[in-house]
Amino acid sequence: MEGDTTATAAEDRTTIAKHNIEKALYQETQDIRAGRLKDENPLDKSADFRLLCDAARRGDLRLAQEQITKGVNTNARDEYDYTPLILASLCGHFELVQMLLEQGAKCERDTFQGERCLYNALNDRIRNLLLSYDYSKSTDPLQPLAGHITSLLTRDAPQTADIVLHTADTSFRLHKFVLSARSPYFRRKLREKPETRSWKLAPLIPTESFECCIRYLYFGDAFIRTLDREDEERSVLEGVDRLSRQLEVPQVFETLLSPGDRRQARQRRQDDVENGRDQLAAWFTQRVLQRKSVVDADEISQVSWTRDNASFADVLLQADVDDESIKADQESGIPIGPSQDMASRNPKPCKTLFPAHRAMLLRSELFATMFASSFREGHIAAQTIDWAGRPAPNADEANEVLQVIPVDCTAAVLEVILTFLYTENVSFHLSIALDVLHAADMLFIDKLKQRAALVISTLGNGTSSVVASELSRSGTQTPEEQSKDWIYEVIRSGWDCRVHRLEEFGARYLAYRLESYIGEPEFREIVRESAGRITRREETDTVELVDDIRAFPLTFRRRRNVQDTREYDEDEHSDRDETVISTNGSSELPTTAMDNVSGDGQVVRTLDGEIAGDEFAQDAVNYQILLAKIDGLLEELRLDA
Repeated sequence: MEGDTTATAAEDRTTIAKHNIEKALYQETQDIRAGRLKDENPLDKSADFRLLCDAARRGDLRLAQEQITKGVNTNARDEYDYTPLILASLCGHFELVQMLLEQGAKCERDTFQGERCLYNALNDRIRNLLLSYDYSKSTDPLQPLAGHITSLLTRDAPQTADIVLHTADTSFRLHKFVLSARSPYFRRKLREKPETRSWKLAPLIPTESFECCIRYLYFGDAFIRTLDREDEERSVLEGVDRLSRQLEVPQVFETLLSPGDRRQARQRRQDDVENGRDQLAAWFTQRVLQRKSVVDADEISQVSWTRDNASFADVLLQADVDDESIKADQESGIPIGPSQDMASRNPKPCKTLFPAHRAMLLRSELFATMFASSFREGHIAAQTIDWAGRPAPNADEANEVLQVIPVDCTAAVLEVILTFLYTENVSFHLSIALDVLHAADMLFIDKLKQRAALVISTLGNGTSSVVASELSRSGTQTPEEQSKDWIYEVIRSGWDCRVHRLEEFGARYLAYRLESYIGEPEFREIVRESAGRITRREETDTVELVDDIRAFPLTFRRRRNVQDTREYDEDEHSDRDETVISTNGSSELPTTAMDNVSGDGQVVRTLDGEIAGDEFAQDAVNYQILLAKIDGLLEELRLDA
């Protein structure tokens, strides 16, 4: 009895009364209306959001990714208070739930929408995914970017600072591009004098005040440490107020004055990081992307960018010019005389140069290792100023020409890579996704590599059957769907880049279109390559690709046909019944004949030409036929799988 009483008492302490919940919801609604809190699930009645919700209901990865790429809020709700994540989990679409979580959808247990999502999950697999997913990644996807920029304040090597700011008792090594992007005051001053290497603040401002403002500019938390004397703390606050007005960043002082509760502090932190990302993205577009230049390959050595440039760049990245841009340049010119014709036949090789900052390239493990090495790429005139701001012995190197580092990719791919490193937010077309994947793998940027794999596996239309891919919603096919060799490149890229998601996607893509691929020599070759990936085969070894294809059995094909049949019946069933019955009051066809006719009036036949009872029987027979063909292919290749 005593144990039961103790358990009941503990339960009472952890259970929130209904009136307290209603009071909290009412206060939250009032805070949202007053602007003190941001609605994390705003109502969205736009057409794009309706398409996203429709994709969540049907499990359409491609349509969902297309709407997310357009900028649709994954955490918005429809007029029935459903979010895309709730709809996808309710309808049992595991892959779509995973994709939404990876792209910022929230499922926090302490919120009303989060509890609804968990409660409505169709099965335990989806529920466990929602419970196990790292909440910090889904709610704060910009944290890696903010963490990296904040770490620049304490990073010792490699040294990337290019300006020293002095207070009354200490000095700080900082970066011009961060100061220019985050503070309008520094932006104006450095635009007028980009060669500035030191800055001295008023001696009356405490160092703690400057540290607080610098942490904010570098995406850190704005706070001041607790001081022993009240007058010292007041002096620091006054210094922060003065500096925030001078640097034109009033948010620093406002954050110190009104910290709010935990939720308000977290929301303010997210808003500050998003605002900083937007500032850095706008600066990056103007000072990096818009200042790229195309030069002849034999003139690379003559490029003379110095450290005192308007972009504050300390390195140049070289990429190949896109074939499309070369063709466009040739077609845009007016062919006059034979010389122009000869020039178009033998165009000079060109390269694209991007100004960049080593401080941001350090997010790539390859660049971080390169810049920390003793090789030429690791050399930079970082000792042109000492801690006192005086010219160092090698100050002549301040005007050295920036090094050009070649990157084995096209300009479009390198632009995607730089955009990701500087802003953490990038979207790109499926046509360059494989190139982005290989470049990210080469530079050891795992998050971008996973983003490219996500684009390929969603926009690649990997969950559609043969009929669904040939009769798409738009009535057209993408170039990747028209080229059958594309899926083989995806599978090989998954092997080379060690991305299991692409291996699974490739197998699923082939499994749902096996009728079109199994007789091709390219399919035979990819099976042979899969078998050859096992260096030492044992008696029980199998062919990985074949096993993955067999792992997607008849159930999905049957489910796809059930969905297609239901959609057809909803639109056509009543009209068809009226047509059959209106002839003479009864059905003209016997039941046995109707069993062999599909919904569109066609006789249902299997791959070997035999008449099947219905679409389900057709799928069952076709599946066995395809399995027999796979077994025959393995025997021809002398593979025991």
